[in-house]
Amino acid sequence: MSISGITNTALSGMRAQTTRIGAIANNVANSSTSGYARLNTSLTSVASGGVQATVSPTASDVDPATELTDLLEAEQSYKANAVVFETGADMWEMLMSIKRD
Repeated sequence: MSISGITNTALSGMRAQTTRIGAIANNVANSSTSGYARLNTSLTSVASGGVQATVSPTASDVDPATELTDLLEAEQSYKANAVVFETGADMWEMLMSIKRD
C-alpha cells in the first residue's frame, strides 16, 4: 500500500467516525422525542481500502450509557486514524525531501 493509500484509508476512517458521531448526537438530542427511532451506524470495509459508514434507524430505544460508550469508541477510533494520517503525511514529506536533495 502506498503512502497516499495509507492516508486515504485513514481519512475514510475519520469520515466514518464523523458520521457515527453525528448519529450519536442525533440519538442524544432526540432521546425524549416520542416515536424517535435510534440511529445505528454500521461500518463496512471498502474493497479499495478504508471503511464506509451507513446510518439506519433501529427499533431500539436510546440508552444514554450505550450512546456514551459509542461516543468514546468513535472518539478513540478517530484519534487513531488521525495519527495514522499524520504519520503518512510526515512520511510523504520526508520522501519528497529526500527526492529533492
